[in-house]
Amino acid sequence: MSPASHREDTTASDREAVAALESGRLVILPTETVYGLAADAANPVAVAAIFEAKGRPRFNPLIAHVADAVEAERIGVFDARARALAAAFWPGPLTLVVPVRDRDRVCDLARAGLDSVAIRVPGHRRARDVIAAFGGPVVAPSANRSGRPSPTTFADAVEETGSSAAVAIDGGDCAVGVESTVVSVLDGRVSLLRPGAVTRAEIEALVGPLDRDGDGHRSPGRLALHYAPEAPVRIGAAQARDGEILLGFGPGSGETRWSLSPTGDLREAAANLFRRLREADREHPIGIAVAPVPDQGLGEAINDRLRRAAGFVG
Repeated sequence: MSPASHREDTTASDREAVAALESGRLVILPTETVYGLAADAANPVAVAAIFEAKGRPRFNPLIAHVADAVEAERIGVFDARARALAAAFWPGPLTLVVPVRDRDRVCDLARAGLDSVAIRVPGHRRARDVIAAFGGPVVAPSANRSGRPSPTTFADAVEETGSSAAVAIDGGDCAVGVESTVVSVLDGRVSLLRPGAVTRAEIEALVGPLDRDGDGHRSPGRLALHYAPEAPVRIGAAQARDGEILLGFGPGSGETRWSLSPTGDLREAAANLFRRLREADREHPIGIAVAPVPDQGLGEAINDRLRRAAGFVG
């Protein structure tokens, strides 16, 4: 879809963007850093559609964008230093990684199965208005195809992923033009996970020297370590061995209740991946077997995550 047609559809009213988010569709959303491809953070199918649209080969954690700090504390646990950073730099280009409080409002797929959540209050007024009207967090990674530069203009965003978005909002050129700084505040330590517009010096002036050994896997835009169940994971399995639970894929592959997708739908499989692993692990099996998943499209990201869960990567 051309930038002109998207402009006519969407810049007149943000209500269309809210309706799209509510129905599980994607929205190109302006922020002060880069344009984002936004979805309801609570909806794993919508989040899977982002990975599909971007052609991402891995499920990295995504940033949950919220309208204000009050909303941020509904989904994450903030200590005094996290609150100080939020007060100083929000709204603005700072993402805070904190322990997750509400796992339903930011789904497992959006968090890459981690027990932390990345949160930001964007500095762009239009973005905050849409998020506030939607009434919940949205994830909005940069609206580019994987491996390409992040778009900082409306036209570039639409050229990159406009065909996957139901609505695109023209918020003008991005004022900052680089991704947000990512800082983790976890286990009493403050660490810089990704540099950005808010500098190390500005952060240290507020909270003191930063820890040098932060968990980079928790950061958007960085290689994510895996969520690994307690039970060993065996991938590429045609059937379960004694004591295993088989997570099937496609018709006739194991029990329906454990299937990633009974119909062989990759988007459904991505949306179910973390949930099925957790559900199977709660049964305390000898192992979790996973049927072969095609290594194409979203399948590449699914298989990357499964290889990590099985201990082959990371």
